[in-house]
Amino acid sequence: MTERKLTADKGIPSGVIFMMAALSALTVANLYYNQPLLEMIRSDLGITQVQANLITVITQAGYALGLLFVIPVADMVPSRKIMVSTMVVAGISALIIAFARNAATVWAASLTLGICSITPQLFLPVASRFSRPEHKSRNMGYVASGIMVGILSARVLSGYVGSSLGWRSMFLIAAALMILCLAISLLFMPGMEPTFKGKFSSLMKTVWGIFRGNPKIRVYSLRAGLCFGSMLSIWSCMAFHLAGDPFYAGSEKVGLLGLCGIAGAVAVSGVGRIIPKVGIPRMSVIGALIQLLGWATAFFFGYSYAGLVAAIILCDIGAQCLQLSNQSGSLAQIPEASNRVNTIFMTTLFLGGSLGSFISGQGWNIGGWSGVCAVGALFTLCSLGVTLYAKMKGMDSWTSLHNNS
Repeated sequence: MTERKLTADKGIPSGVIFMMAALSALTVANLYYNQPLLEMIRSDLGITQVQANLITVITQAGYALGLLFVIPVADMVPSRKIMVSTMVVAGISALIIAFARNAATVWAASLTLGICSITPQLFLPVASRFSRPEHKSRNMGYVASGIMVGILSARVLSGYVGSSLGWRSMFLIAAALMILCLAISLLFMPGMEPTFKGKFSSLMKTVWGIFRGNPKIRVYSLRAGLCFGSMLSIWSCMAFHLAGDPFYAGSEKVGLLGLCGIAGAVAVSGVGRIIPKVGIPRMSVIGALIQLLGWATAFFFGYSYAGLVAAIILCDIGAQCLQLSNQSGSLAQIPEASNRVNTIFMTTLFLGGSLGSFISGQGWNIGGWSGVCAVGALFTLCSLGVTLYAKMKGMDSWTSLHNNS
């Protein structure tokens, strides 16, 4: 295990940045393997579509719990110790899902898998805190691109593995990947000194204090969370949509559609460079408008592959514009408490994601694909409303990142 340590604002070697991006891709994938496989899991376990959809909801909710109760500890305990524990438990959880014989076991293991797939959110505060000031947003963009690649790869890989080897094989592969991630992080991840001394209870009290005392962080988190819920809406019922008329397609097609989001991964790497010039509120409006265009495309053209491709690309790009810009602004508020600030931001983000997944499932039951589109558009409109409210109250500066922080 390396003894090299990072120092705040002094820079991070490029090799470490790209390693963090790669590990982010491999670990965040745990949250998305199940999405193209829901129809296969439903059929194999003999459960309803609503019960199958709960697998996605519970996994996202578990991730939110991990963000809330695990990520803050990185301000108090060296991050590598957290990574060791979470990667081990994530691997075990994936194995349990692979051998599960009922929905309750899959739900329970999906919860722990979600809780322990928080490694990317240990890396983003590292990029923000230790990069040179002029490179912070750029390096966060690289790590965020890794996260996007992981999300896309998870859907594509699980779709093809599920089609050729069965859905259980995908979770066996996930367990093996966690072992690989653990080895890499132990061998190559530099050390970082914690910034908080005290008890866990005191640490969590400071999280609440930060949330209560900083309205900008609340605004940044809420509008990004709503747009993330919108983005996940398009995926939570995609397997059901493609299984019916006119597609009658299997999990491999759901995974293949995941490749469309590569435009979002490319976009997010560029977003990090332009945030300081455009400003957070403008990026939030731009992202919301792009996402609304995506939902309009999904509604009018969502019964063709071309329409779905366009809708996915637009919804992903819009969500990434909001997430990275608002996350950058949040972490810039209190750099010495970046993990705790990130806990607030990402917990809100994934609660929004879980809510979007759940409500879109209800939308599917009520109105089919049109119901899903209505839910997704509503979430985006609510995010846009938060931005307009913040402007009216003078809570946002419509200039640059620096003026917003």
